[in-house]
Amino acid sequence: MESTTEDRMKVLLLCVAVAGLIGGLALQFLLGRADLARLCWSAATLPVLAALVVEITRSLARGEVGLDVVAALSMSAALLFDEALAATIVAIMYTGGTFLEAFAEGRARREMRGLLSRAPRTATRHRDGGLQELPVEEVTPGDRLLIRQGDVVPVDGRLETGSAYLNMAALTGESLPVSLEPGAEVLSGSTNAGDAFDMLATEAAKDSTYAGIVRLVEQAQRSKAPMSRLADRFSIGFLAVTVLIAFAAWWATGDPIRAVAVLVVATPCPLILAVPVALVAGLSRAAQFGVLIKGAKPLESMARIHTLVLDKTGTLTDGRPQITRIHAEPGFSEAELLELAASVDQLSKHPMAQALVAAAEARGLALHLPAQTEEVPGEGVAGMLAGRTVFVGGHGFVTARTGDAGSAIAATEAGSVLVAVGVEKQFAGSILMADPVRADVGEMLAGLRRDGVKRLVLATGDRAAVAERIAGGLGLDAIHAELSPDRKVHVVLEERKLGPVMMVGDGVNDAPALAVAEVGVAMGARGAAASAEAADVVLLVDRIDRLRTGFVIARRARAIALQSVVVGIGLSVLAMLAAGFGYLRPVQGALLQEAIDVATILNALRSLRIAVPAAEGAATRPAT
Repeated sequence: MESTTEDRMKVLLLCVAVAGLIGGLALQFLLGRADLARLCWSAATLPVLAALVVEITRSLARGEVGLDVVAALSMSAALLFDEALAATIVAIMYTGGTFLEAFAEGRARREMRGLLSRAPRTATRHRDGGLQELPVEEVTPGDRLLIRQGDVVPVDGRLETGSAYLNMAALTGESLPVSLEPGAEVLSGSTNAGDAFDMLATEAAKDSTYAGIVRLVEQAQRSKAPMSRLADRFSIGFLAVTVLIAFAAWWATGDPIRAVAVLVVATPCPLILAVPVALVAGLSRAAQFGVLIKGAKPLESMARIHTLVLDKTGTLTDGRPQITRIHAEPGFSEAELLELAASVDQLSKHPMAQALVAAAEARGLALHLPAQTEEVPGEGVAGMLAGRTVFVGGHGFVTARTGDAGSAIAATEAGSVLVAVGVEKQFAGSILMADPVRADVGEMLAGLRRDGVKRLVLATGDRAAVAERIAGGLGLDAIHAELSPDRKVHVVLEERKLGPVMMVGDGVNDAPALAVAEVGVAMGARGAAASAEAADVVLLVDRIDRLRTGFVIARRARAIALQSVVVGIGLSVLAMLAAGFGYLRPVQGALLQEAIDVATILNALRSLRIAVPAAEGAATRPAT
């Protein structure tokens, strides 16, 4: 309500100033009453000046000296020296500038508002042989939901029937829909672009991906850009320079109107407006690619990163074990071996067991529910399939129960895990699994080097041999292995001595390190809620290459903000000098400054069109 009232007051003051300008012009040129025209212009300026004085007083009470002081000073001087028309134009310039700022920020946030507005309110659940429409808050894990064509998926879940064709642009920025097979993870917030399908809810609405995104967006919208505060800190210096030029022109010529002209043309709207507009536009642009930055402060910090510290599991690697090799003993095929192992592992919660089940489903194998299952934690599981006892687990677990060592393949690579399979008294074969490096990691790290990141560091809790294998060929500057969460924090603090640090992770153990880094980045698609909460940036899509996308957008948005400020203030200073030498009258100076403001805002809005690296699908030349 407060925001709406302030917006209405801005519009009202703008209307009063415009009405006063038009009324005064009519009185002077149509009726020839210059005295009434000046009175009309003064009456239109005073409410704006009063509102501005109130805002300045509030800022001073908070210990802030803002750039609005120059605007108030120019209006006051113009009224004092009978330049009422110039005062009114400054009033229009100031109220129009604040209105333009609100409009520009509103445009820059439209993608974020789109995320909020398209959040699903209801879900369709299968219940007692029929369909039930219910509020999305009442969906619980285990509910079977119907997703019709065009529906937005209400909660995270798993695809149950047939294939699905999903548009995930709102989450990931991908322009083309994605095809999913049965058993695949379905993220809330994606839109069904194909036929209707059933999914099994795995999360409640409040814990789902889309709900987390909405919370992060709302947090991001409440932020204030640090460069805006930096501009306020320089306001005293700018004010001093302005007053110095104004009084120098007055003292040298004895003409107070020159001082008024200098003050009028010095109103620093470029510094007031350009920074927040450019940075908020950058936030909006990053959100289009699934990079949710929690406000203008982390975006500005992200642009100055010196060192990147990366976790391994779920960051450099996929975080989900994958089959690298299957060795079947005589009498068994590879498909049969995987089918037996996955069928028995269906009832196990072990990550390796779930990875085997997912791999079998992805290959279209028919899994059967085992009977009389027995699991030995950390060793393996046994179950009955078609009258035969099947053992799945470590090599020792299987050989101890079958009495057959077989010809198991060796897990030669550090970090690989061997899953043995036995049937009755026979060793059936082995499956080698590992957590592979993401395919896009090498190119992403090389790109960050080219973009200005000086150091690349791996910090993992895994064994040194595994860390060395993962880091091979990636060109990292340092590798830290076997780290506890507090030692990860120590690594980040040590790297901060060299320059600003960005830490990337996805697990609960990464949350402390994310919190102490200048910029913490969480892999939010499948990462822990704790890491997403502690992070400043959340990658909504499970793609590490989007890290470079966010970095490039942050750097270019900050560059555009600085460019807008430097050019805008530079033009203002030139105009001040021109006014001091008598080349600009107060009215001319006010009109010139208005043109500078508009050009500066339009330049800041270029952040909405920042092009990302070609690998990310950009087709336009980067805005710099």
